[in-house]
Amino acid sequence: MKLKIQGWLTKNLKWIILFITIIAFLAIAENVWNKEIMIIDIVGYKIISNILISDFVTPIAKVITNFGGAICLSLIAIISLITIKDKKIGLSICLNLIIATALNLLLKNILQRPRPTEFRLINESGYSFPSGHSMVSMAFYGFIIYLIYKYVKNKKIKYILIILLSLLTFSIGISRIYLGVHYTSDVLGGFLISISYLVIYTRITKKFIFRNQGKLKMAT
Repeated sequence: MKLKIQGWLTKNLKWIILFITIIAFLAIAENVWNKEIMIIDIVGYKIISNILISDFVTPIAKVITNFGGAICLSLIAIISLITIKDKKIGLSICLNLIIATALNLLLKNILQRPRPTEFRLINESGYSFPSGHSMVSMAFYGFIIYLIYKYVKNKKIKYILIILLSLLTFSIGISRIYLGVHYTSDVLGGFLISISYLVIYTRITKKFIFRNQGKLKMAT
């Protein structure tokens, strides 16, 4: 019985993650819809501000946040399209960026949450929830992590890249709270909806795009 349950959990892990992340996102979105400032928003900012905020960290946070911006992500997508020989992979990276960005804009305009204004260290416009940098970065770098895990054969390089990109993604989210342009729930909501989106997107690409792929081939 125990083995059957473990087997079922392993087989359906992606759909379990999808269900949990969507439910968690909807719970946060309901509070946002009701114009509520959540405890997590207050506690999250206090923790980050008490531990991190300093004249030394601020310029670092400003650099890190740019890795989740439209210019940086677009450049990486274009470079991927040019340098990866198999154009299906490059196109899937670009398409992922477009879909994630469009989904973020749709959610922002539905929920229309104003940005925090009290502790801003940079200027930013537009609605606050879910955080665009956090959501799109999780979708974009998360998909690249998926490709690295699937196709990079050298285990040492594979796991180094996965760890670095994971740290970068979460650092981008933290930088948005640090810089005062997002609530903690904006970042968390962005991460959650992107994880659920990635479950679906990777499933689709695996079925229709990567069926006969071997490994990543870079242009020489």
